[in-house]
Parts: sequence; C-alpha cells; structure tokens
Amino acid sequence: MATVVAMRFSILDRGAAGRLDGVAEHAQHVERLGFHRFFLAEHHGVPGIPAGQPGMLAAHVAARTQRIRVGTAGIMVLNHPPFLVAEQINLLEALYPGRIDIGLGSSVGFTAPVRKALRQGDPLELKPQFENEVETLLRYLRSEEAVTVRPEYAGTPLYILAGFRSVTVAARLGLGVILGGPVEMQEKAARLYREHALADAPPIISSLNIAVADTADQARDLLLPESYAKVMAQSTGEFAPLRPARELDLEGLTNQQQRRIDESLGHDVWGTVGEVGEELRGIGKRLGVEEFLITGDMPDLAGRARSEEMVVEI
Repeated sequence: MATVVAMRFSILDRGAAGRLDGVAEHAQHVERLGFHRFFLAEHHGVPGIPAGQPGMLAAHVAARTQRIRVGTAGIMVLNHPPFLVAEQINLLEALYPGRIDIGLGSSVGFTAPVRKALRQGDPLELKPQFENEVETLLRYLRSEEAVTVRPEYAGTPLYILAGFRSVTVAARLGLGVILGGPVEMQEKAARLYREHALADAPPIISSLNIAVADTADQARDLLLPESYAKVMAQSTGEFAPLRPARELDLEGLTNQQQRRIDESLGHDVWGTVGEVGEELRGIGKRLGVEEFLITGDMPDLAGRARSEEMVVEI
C-alpha cells in the first residue's frame, strides 16, 4: 500500500446552490485556498440544480479561474454518444491546455421522465453497456474510428467514477479512478484496482462528504440537508431543493427515515479540524490515497466557505 505523506483536497460542485455565477465564485474561492481540482457534476432535471452539462460549465469555470485544475465528475457516458463526449474532452483541453481532468460515470436518468428525455431505455439494459461505450470513446480519442474528432486528443487525464465493480474497468483500460461510497467499500475497491492496474496507473482519488466547523454538531448540520433530501426522495420519488438544517422538518420523520439519515451521515466525515484531520489521516492510510475529493452539497453557503477554509488547516 502507498505511504501517505500529505493530503490534498479537491471539490465536486453539483451546482446545488442554484446559481451559475455561484459555481464560478465557488471555484475562485477554493482556488485562493489552494485546492487542487474543481469538478462539475452531471444531473438532469433536478430541482435546485441549474445546469446539467458539466463540460460546458467546466469551460465557464476555467475561464473565471487561473490555476486550479477543472473538469467533470463526471460526464455520464451512457447519456451521450461517445463521439460527442470525445469532442467535449478535446475542446476543453484545447481551450485550457494542461488544466483539464475528465471523470466518466455510468449513471443514467434518475427518473423515468428524465430517461425518456435522454432517449434511454431500461437502466438494467443500459448499465452493462458502460464498458463498451468507454472503449468506443477511447477509440475516438485515439483516432481509431472512421470519423476523426476535432480538435485532436492531447492527453487529457481520464478517470472512472467507481464503486467496487467499476474499478476493474478502469484498471483494464489504463484509466485513473475516483472512488465513491462507504470507506469500507472504497478500501476493497482500492485493493482490487491496484491488483489489476498498470504499473504507471495514476494515484487513486477518494471522494467523501466532508464538513468542518467549530463544533461537531455544526459540521453535521452542514451535511444533514443532503442526507435528508436523499432519504425523502426514496419516499416521494423526487429530489427536492436542499434547505438549511434549521428549516428541515426533523420531527416529522418516521423511525425508518431517521435511521436512514443516521446511516447516511455515518458514512460521512464531519467534525472539528482536529477530528476530521485525524479521521482523514486514518482513511488515507487505509486506502493508500493522498487526495480527497470533497463532495456533499451544502445550502449553507457561508458554512460551506468556512468549512473549506478550515479544511486547509488540516
């Protein structure tokens, strides 16, 4: 296992703040703090998220920043023809050479209407096509298909967003990997990736919901809105816009809903600078990683900004 000598942090922004300008302002904030990468996500038809095109949004963010690496986490390959994904990758790299990273995911539309809008069929039939679609994308990037992608590929780093099953796809294709899910699953996935990856495979990135505040309770409240919205979506079928913790109807939760929220937060990392630093150092050693991609949408923007400022103290 790799020896962890330092930690660096990157950000995944889903645009949940509801303002496109707010995304660029967020990137500028974390760039000033010294964060390594700023990734944009692809979500379609989700209330409160103002855009579903991470490639276009990445171009906007790169234009408004100077040094931070910018990219996607990710472009959902099954939502687009691989040729068009290759065009997006190469155009971003041509516009902002040396600053682009591309994460590729396998998710499909969250609801039936979104899948219909994306002209998708049964998700159970789509998911097995992911590996073949990524292989097709790589052939376009290598100019091995009948149609040549313009601009041409310039070596943009590519990553697979992976749980346990997808890491072997990344390893076999020689791509990097951004791990998600509970730490226990990430640990098994990291071990599997290293068993199958090439000798010069890029370092693994671990994605976690992370929040830091003056007290553990304050940090927990930063992550609570997303957990609450996800659990409620299981009951309603609709992912509602995030609201600050103080506005949530916690008294109206069923025992099952409360248990699910507690379980969700149990997989997250939150607390004071000392508490989070200690936990992340332990996770870093377990996974053999040095970079954490901070996820977790926070409607409390002032709290989010303060959390990110405290993260760099670790």
